[in-house]
Amino acid sequence: MLRFLRLTDQKVSGQRVLIRVDFNVPFDSQGRITEDTRIRASLPGIQYCINNNAALMLTSHLGRPVEGQYDETLSLATVAQRLSELLNKPVRLVKNWVEEGVSVQPGEVVILENCRFNKGEKKNDPVLSQKIAALCDIYVNDAFGTAHRAEATTHGAAQYAKIACAGPLLAAELDALGAALSQPRRPMVAIVAGSKVSTKLTILESLAEKVDQLIVGGGIANTFMAAQGLPIGKSLSEPDLVDQAKAIIAKMQARGAAVPIPTDVVVGAEFSSAAQATCKPVAQVSDADMIFDIGPETAETLAGILEKAGTIVWNGPVGVFEFDQFGKGTERIAKAIAKSDAFSIAGGGDTLAAIAKYGIADQVSYISTGGGAFLEFLEGKTLPAVDILQQRAA
Repeated sequence: MLRFLRLTDQKVSGQRVLIRVDFNVPFDSQGRITEDTRIRASLPGIQYCINNNAALMLTSHLGRPVEGQYDETLSLATVAQRLSELLNKPVRLVKNWVEEGVSVQPGEVVILENCRFNKGEKKNDPVLSQKIAALCDIYVNDAFGTAHRAEATTHGAAQYAKIACAGPLLAAELDALGAALSQPRRPMVAIVAGSKVSTKLTILESLAEKVDQLIVGGGIANTFMAAQGLPIGKSLSEPDLVDQAKAIIAKMQARGAAVPIPTDVVVGAEFSSAAQATCKPVAQVSDADMIFDIGPETAETLAGILEKAGTIVWNGPVGVFEFDQFGKGTERIAKAIAKSDAFSIAGGGDTLAAIAKYGIADQVSYISTGGGAFLEFLEGKTLPAVDILQQRAA
């Protein structure tokens, strides 16, 4: 298991605490926050510091500004206002905080302006990192969504700070992912779906060595069907990766594991919300068909596997669930995960949208806030921001 210091084990009273949060939230054309899940997710760490009388500084990136240039459209001012509403206390925005320093009192909360306005942030510049570390007594990383990047506020500051630890959100992510991957309850089932095998090939290869059943969906499933010599019509697939799909199937079979291939599918003539959905056995897919979902027989087979699982890792819907006529497969999978006694962990934007659509958020054991970081953890990659916390703990 991963070893790191935790914010909740630190004595923060009267201490200057700097938390790297992930407040990279979406805005509408009027500059209003449209979805504040990431702000809410960071509240436990913030509240811990407030309750224990810390002098609290928060920083985050927002969007992709030109480094070294202030951009009002990417200011954290609106985020500070929203956080103030959630905490029911003033939250001050501090600009030019690296050069001018930060004045903050115990019990106070300030947001340090968009860290990507600072030259050297993305390159993890050591001089910038040391200046950031010097602002605090305790550095906290609570931004799992950026843990796969080595930047000044995610890695460098942790390297140079007096104490470097993980906030509750990051700790919960690492605990959940660690439990799912290092000592999983068996059988272990992974669902990896998406449009392309190429973007998830390393995840598929890594999971093929760990899981008992590897469920593939979307365009990825089409490539695996082609690898089995099945017709896929005009469906999205990657013919040049058929050999890799065959190798993954062979690797799984060699260790008594399996990649369940669909036996029936739902097809349409075009990618559109108005397309008519037709269910057919996979052998009857015509040259003009496009596969947009798994069929009911396949959905029931997969649901049976999921309901008996000990651990489930879910990344990606198995069909074009945005169109209701092609969403029944993903809905059946979602309900099977909800019904299962397995420890279930889900991540990725489309997966979270499916969880919300089918109302199963309360029945998934852990929902990851990280996209790229979640995938890289599944691949078995070292996350720089986590690695430095482990080094500091050692």
